[in-house]
Amino acid sequence: MHIGVIGATGTIGSRIVAEALDRGHQVTAFSRDVSNVRDGRDNIAWKDVDVTNADGIAAVLPGLDVLISGFGPGNTANDPADAVTRAIGDPGIYARTATALLTALASHARVRLIVIGGAATLEVKPGLVFADSDELLHAAIDSLGLPREYAAAMRGHRDALNIYRTSNRLWTYFCPAVEIAPGERTGRFRIGGDQPVIDAEGRSRISVEDAAVALLDEVELPRFVQRRFTVGY
Repeated sequence: MHIGVIGATGTIGSRIVAEALDRGHQVTAFSRDVSNVRDGRDNIAWKDVDVTNADGIAAVLPGLDVLISGFGPGNTANDPADAVTRAIGDPGIYARTATALLTALASHARVRLIVIGGAATLEVKPGLVFADSDELLHAAIDSLGLPREYAAAMRGHRDALNIYRTSNRLWTYFCPAVEIAPGERTGRFRIGGDQPVIDAEGRSRISVEDAAVALLDEVELPRFVQRRFTVGY
């Protein structure tokens, strides 16, 4: 397959690129500015893209089978604190990106879109979403050591998911676990739908590497078209 990856230099995006290449796929890696990227790997090309510009996105879609968006307002790999600050400062960026992506796909309806979203969109129980409760959001934010203002960004992910849910495009919304960080690629995890996958210790967690495995599994064998799914140990 020919897979496009938006946010290819980020913490998750870079692992997705590596996993896709390891599986023998052709990758076009997108970022805000690729002028300083030096990549000698085979089967990869780098291009600039503005995720809020529908025309610009549409221009890079020809030839792609799947477009994966790991967009975040900042580089989580190189400067996570700045990424958090940017997300707090412009929580509406997620909804604008959703609108631009779906608008671009209107003229390329056969390209599948997989969006990496936030765990705050998951349900604590049927009908109760993390992002709809200040108490739940603040508890989650405190446990992650983030400023409480980050709740606005978490709600931004929820608003974006609601936009995708109104679309008839071939979209999938992927929520990694609540706790996600670089670690080991085990290939062993569980798949869930609208609620977090909880382990024996009561935690929702996954390594970035295994999140990439789960996402590429979905690329190769679609199970959640026009649906959301999650993953955890």
